[in-house]
Amino acid sequence: MPEMPEVQAHAERMTDALGGMTLKKFELINFASLKTFNPPPDGAKGQKLTKVGRRGKYLLIGFENGHTHVVHLMQGGRLRPDAKRTKKPRGGMIRWVFADDDGEEHAWLLTEAGTERRAGAWIVDGDPLPQPPVDHLGPEAVSMNIDDWTVLCGANSKRLHGLLRDQRKIAGLGRLLANELCFEAGISPFANASKLDADQIQRLAAASETVLAAATAHERTLDDIGKSADRPSKVHNHADEPCVKCGDLIRTVSYRKYVVFYCPTDQTNGKILADNTTSKFLK
Repeated sequence: MPEMPEVQAHAERMTDALGGMTLKKFELINFASLKTFNPPPDGAKGQKLTKVGRRGKYLLIGFENGHTHVVHLMQGGRLRPDAKRTKKPRGGMIRWVFADDDGEEHAWLLTEAGTERRAGAWIVDGDPLPQPPVDHLGPEAVSMNIDDWTVLCGANSKRLHGLLRDQRKIAGLGRLLANELCFEAGISPFANASKLDADQIQRLAAASETVLAAATAHERTLDDIGKSADRPSKVHNHADEPCVKCGDLIRTVSYRKYVVFYCPTDQTNGKILADNTTSKFLK
């Protein structure tokens, strides 16, 4: 699933490509992809796109009349230019057609790979931040300082990796970034967040700043959201490879839908966690 760096860079690309253009058509290809009924999806027709922003992992497509099309790509969704504009595009969900000042049309298509069909759009009127679907989100990971991290960790007695992925507690992080932050900070992904000491929290805050800045800078060099496997990482997707810090082998704990990656030497005092979901987690 695209995380904060990928969504932020894509929002900037869309603003550069479409900012100031007028929405000419909103074509609902798959009715399940529209998550709201009021205001109507064509309520921004004839309105200029002011900016594509971001909240957590959501894209916020804003129009001059105050309507915002909130888009979540989920696991396999992508929102890309659609030059062909075929009637029934593969995986097609929603098509936006914009017109520039010369009347030339520019179409962008939301598609989703796979069969889940969870990606989609919400149409909201007014400030989108206090409204569903983004009203439940925690603070932006990219904007948190040491005090914010101290409060967050102290108030949550749960495993750090799970806390980092909890969008209600902290917005924008996913599996890859959770693995990378824990590794960069030298903390076990299974440590109880509420028991982290001041030094560990300081390292976590510093790791967040470093990792998110580097990831966002990389995404800004691309023309589109890439595959997760292609995103730069030091521990994520590097199972059984030498750790870049110490040379120990990167280990994993696998679950049905995701994998936790960690270095025993740098994160768990040399302890190796058995790779099954019934194991006792390291503290």
